[in-house]
Amino acid sequence: MNPSGGGQFMRLARRTLTRTLRQPALVVPSFVFPLFMLAVVSAGGADVTSIKGFPTDSYITFMLGAMMVQGASGAATMAGTTLGTDIGTGFLSRLALTPITASKLVAANLTGVAVIGVVQAAIYLAVGLAAGASVEAGIAGAVALLGVCLLMTLAFGAIGSLAAVFAGSGEQIQGLVAVVLALLFMSSMLMPRNLIEEDWFKTIATYNPLSYLVEANRSLLISGWDGEALALGCGLAVALTVVALAATVARLRRSMV
Repeated sequence: MNPSGGGQFMRLARRTLTRTLRQPALVVPSFVFPLFMLAVVSAGGADVTSIKGFPTDSYITFMLGAMMVQGASGAATMAGTTLGTDIGTGFLSRLALTPITASKLVAANLTGVAVIGVVQAAIYLAVGLAAGASVEAGIAGAVALLGVCLLMTLAFGAIGSLAAVFAGSGEQIQGLVAVVLALLFMSSMLMPRNLIEEDWFKTIATYNPLSYLVEANRSLLISGWDGEALALGCGLAVALTVVALAATVARLRRSMV
């Protein structure tokens, strides 16, 4: 292995990217399912946009932000599966004999997943625009939207990595998809929080962190540059990334001793 730190990092990042792309079962669902959901849910959204106070007359624009969060959540499965497989196969034990550190290993794993996440977000945005969605914040807002999705991809990837080091294998990470999907449906995905009439559902959506990720994306698509929504969504993504990575690295360090 290349003795330089940068060489080690890049080699491990390329390895994660290549391994992930070679497993269609990991990549294809995270690409296809959000697009399928966007098409199905948006098809019946014309009546919803007529509700007084609804922020846009394009339901596909409204839903696009949520679908990009759903796509980013696939990073949890991708990052968790690759790291969990390395633990289960003993690759991590062999790395313990090299100068590679736990933090560099996790960061390289996330880098490979992040590349896929950005490409995925760009595809969602292109498909949404072709289907009639718009970006109120303009071209700069579209670029910012990809940046926000990158932060979310890193957050979900860090959570998947944390789950992997506790599970000790890649097979048990698949359940994260169902958990994220359930939380997404209990967020402000289908309706703005201020228009949710059921108090119990509104309360859940308010305390659901995915609501703020959805609303950060949605602000660029519908409102323009909403500093509060972007700060809440990006701040939450960064906080989740830092906390999950710190716990993951601490656990890995013990395993690599």
